[in-house]
Amino acid sequence: MTQNANLEKLAAAGVSVWLDDLSRDRIESGNLAELVATKSIVGVTTNPSIFQAALSKGDVYDAQVRELAERGADATDTIRTVTTDDVRAACDVLAPQFEASNGVDGRVSIEVDPRLAHDADKTVAQGIELWKIVDRPNLFIKIPATEAGIPAIAKVIGEGISVNVTLIFSVERYELVMDAYLDGIEAAKAAGHDLSKIESVASFFVSRVDTEIDARLDKIGTPEALELRGKAALANARLAYAAYEKIFELAPRYQQLLHDGARPQRPLWASTGVKNPDYPDTLYVTQLVARNTVNTMPEKTLDAFADHGTLEGDTVSGTAVESQQVFDKLSAVGIDLDDVFAVLEKEGVDKFEVAWNELLDATTEQLRTATSAH
Repeated sequence: MTQNANLEKLAAAGVSVWLDDLSRDRIESGNLAELVATKSIVGVTTNPSIFQAALSKGDVYDAQVRELAERGADATDTIRTVTTDDVRAACDVLAPQFEASNGVDGRVSIEVDPRLAHDADKTVAQGIELWKIVDRPNLFIKIPATEAGIPAIAKVIGEGISVNVTLIFSVERYELVMDAYLDGIEAAKAAGHDLSKIESVASFFVSRVDTEIDARLDKIGTPEALELRGKAALANARLAYAAYEKIFELAPRYQQLLHDGARPQRPLWASTGVKNPDYPDTLYVTQLVARNTVNTMPEKTLDAFADHGTLEGDTVSGTAVESQQVFDKLSAVGIDLDDVFAVLEKEGVDKFEVAWNELLDATTEQLRTATSAH
């Protein structure tokens, strides 16, 4: 099997290509292994919506759910068992990528229960629990970057656990995330953990920013406003990358930890599927190429880039001034950016919570059916 040329070039440009999807079917059919062999996939991200979709389709989980029902498991236990089994199996598929990249890639993410997004202590407890259950060095515990999530991130990393920080929308919040990462690394060092074994990514959401801001620009409707459609998300991500460079390439705090074996927390572009059909379907891949980044793509975006994606070199470095100008113009036409980011974070948490509750309801129903069949 040979790697797709477009995706291979993307990887060579310093972008780790990850798949934003997981199901048992993908693992058992060999599809995940095939994507590793042919589409440069070196990581997998999951979230409550992805598991909800996986568990509601087909019958691949039926036997396990029946067995758990017989043991008297409730819906929460069942979901934990099923999802951690899938993630562990995916970690094993990606173990060679983990080894080959010296622990940077080959990672699989599992998210804490989104209903805990505003409870730091419970998030920490569940993060540690999931780490122990999956029991694989190439796992990422996914924690949302809510206000309660920030201290939880530092505490979980302080335990020597690798973390994928999710639902980051603003550069201001991203700066707090990087701070929390460094707090965690300092705590891990004090506790005697091997810093070179702790990896982290910061998942910066892309397409949702355009969706929200474009709708507001359309409402404003002036030529100046309409001119800015489709520019906010890229500007936001590029400013995030400039913030990353400042902390991890220039700031003395990280340089000190680097001597102790600490790794930088890489920016990860999430939500890179294009929602607006007027925009190129590979927009959030082609225009976000920079070294030391991750792009986690839904399969549709992955296939689109494999088919007709183009590389224009590094499309991020050195764009901070121009990106800030886009933000200044957005403010000038009346876009309240603080409100945009607050709305997006709330929607993001709510969306995952809804998916989780649907998953609980569906699992409860499956357990009930399995029990009544006996």
